[in-house]
Amino acid sequence: MILVPVKNLANAKQRLSSVLDPEARQELAQAMCTDVLDTLAHWRGRPAVTVVTSDPFARNLATRFGFEVLADNANPGETGAIEMATALCADQGVDFSLVIPADIPLIESLELQKIVDSAPQRGSVLVPDAAGRGTNAALRSPADLFPLRFGNDSFLPHLAAAKATRLPCTVLELPGIALDIDRAEDLQALAAASGERRSQKLVRSWNLDAQVCRG
Repeated sequence: MILVPVKNLANAKQRLSSVLDPEARQELAQAMCTDVLDTLAHWRGRPAVTVVTSDPFARNLATRFGFEVLADNANPGETGAIEMATALCADQGVDFSLVIPADIPLIESLELQKIVDSAPQRGSVLVPDAAGRGTNAALRSPADLFPLRFGNDSFLPHLAAAKATRLPCTVLELPGIALDIDRAEDLQALAAASGERRSQKLVRSWNLDAQVCRG
């Protein structure tokens, strides 16, 4: 099962407050969420998708794509949401869980397929962010193989937890998944990348020059 945790998009991307006002940050978060869920919807042969959220926009979007929605009414953050969803997967006997964040708008279905194809029958696959510090995709088989704790420096702890299981762990470098949008310079990278995703068109329309993005 694919799990997509989506926090309250109205308060998303606070770290971009130096260059984007609250309305723009929400618009960006909604565009990125749409890009991610749209890619999942067009991935042929994909596993089932569950969106874990209390956000009305994300809930309606997930429903439109035919995805399951797991209400995150307590809104404990990404880690808490995934803990809740993982427990549900374990209770249902789901073979594996693949956690995908909603702020990696350049994600490609071919990358997702590579994760699934690389997965051991029992073990894990981890995809770091571009800096090698965060975790932008995590597949666990069984679904609750080890806990996930998301944050700026989650990759090495996740790798250590995966190795501690003494089961195979594959690390993949996937450029589309690697770009998450947390810093001003990430906006530049998103705008400069090839493609016409909703989030790319939005950022390009703002005409943020390089000096502003660096600041």
